[in-house]
Amino acid sequence: MTTTSQLPIMVDNSHISKSNQQPAKSFITQFLRAILKAIVTLIALISLLLLAIATSVPLAISILLVVMTLGMVVMLFVLDGKLPVIPLALTGIIIIFILGVIASQQFAYTPAIRDTQGNIIPNSIASLEQVTLGGDAQWVTIRGNNQNNPVLLFLAGGPGGGEMAWTRSVLGGLEEHFVVVNWDQPGVGKSYSTVDIASLTPQRFVSDAYELTEYLCERFNQEKIYVLGESWGTILGIWLVQDHPERFHAYIGSAQMVNTTEDDIRGYEFALAYLEEQGDTTALESIRKNGAPPYIGDGILWTYASYLNVINGYMYAHANGEGQGDNRLFDTFLGPEYGFIDKINWVRGLNDVFNIIYPQIADLDFITQAPQLDVPVYFIEGRWDMNAMTVFVEQYYDILQAPHKQLIWFENSGHTPLYEEPNRFVDVMVNVVLAQTQPNS
Repeated sequence: MTTTSQLPIMVDNSHISKSNQQPAKSFITQFLRAILKAIVTLIALISLLLLAIATSVPLAISILLVVMTLGMVVMLFVLDGKLPVIPLALTGIIIIFILGVIASQQFAYTPAIRDTQGNIIPNSIASLEQVTLGGDAQWVTIRGNNQNNPVLLFLAGGPGGGEMAWTRSVLGGLEEHFVVVNWDQPGVGKSYSTVDIASLTPQRFVSDAYELTEYLCERFNQEKIYVLGESWGTILGIWLVQDHPERFHAYIGSAQMVNTTEDDIRGYEFALAYLEEQGDTTALESIRKNGAPPYIGDGILWTYASYLNVINGYMYAHANGEGQGDNRLFDTFLGPEYGFIDKINWVRGLNDVFNIIYPQIADLDFITQAPQLDVPVYFIEGRWDMNAMTVFVEQYYDILQAPHKQLIWFENSGHTPLYEEPNRFVDVMVNVVLAQTQPNS
């Protein structure tokens, strides 16, 4: 007789293991969802920050974009579990961001010129507009307190630099006496995507500059204008007045370039000596590995920057300027002249245009190539300039034949006296250049 105590007892424990697994799975799921929601929220905050940089978007639209973005974030938490909120919120945030980028491009502008009471000055001009140069759409700002004033065409540094926001914020005093035209050159800033950068040549820049000059003379009913070049812009300026002196009252060069290769070699040698004196063996060895300029190949901007940064540090340490404390990169990225894409292209243009154009001017030497200019010439130079070496400027000035020439030193400036001592620069432009060259002055 078999007793129950002798029978094997079968116990089903499967429900116990399942019940233990379910809370674990639930916890992992909830944790992953929390991480994803945090990531989407972070993306929303970053998109709001990036849209804030696009300062040209009108306030009402900016508020709407902010509210819509925050609405997507709220949806993440309020409707969680009822809808596939994470992909929906992420998609919504991306769409809103794209709308904000488009708005920043469409609403780009240059601020109106106003009097001390905030009223727009009668007969003033403040325009951000496209012009067709060389068959391609390019961008300019045209600003002045009085449209009847002489026109001043500004040629920015680079190659690849755009200075629309800088000149407006730092050199606004020029607008009281000139109609100041600032041009985003081919491949630069707002003109980045309108040209084939790989096909650019120095001749294209000169040709476009002359076409712009003709346009300005016709538009403002003036036979002649002024041209102001800064760094790379001084090269364009010399070529421009050399070919077409009849269109210019005067040429003004700030940080005048004379011989690019000799400048670069001298700057490279100075950087080596300076680093050796400072005992910075790591930077010294890094620069030595690059060898002496000129450089060729892709990415040469960064190779040049390796020793130019040393030179810039030296200039900043010795050239105190007027203590303006302006941040040019900050000015550019907050400038309403540039939409969000323009700001990205402003950075891209610095690299892309430089790499294409700079090797093409390695044989520049104005001492032999432009010994005579048939317009009045003004060189405005920083005493501490180690980029456009002052020794070469002096040599060029000594041999230059011109109806009138003047070399004006800014003792507290380096490579950019127009930005380092802007008050004095405006004073020189008005009380020297303008006073000496206007027919009725």
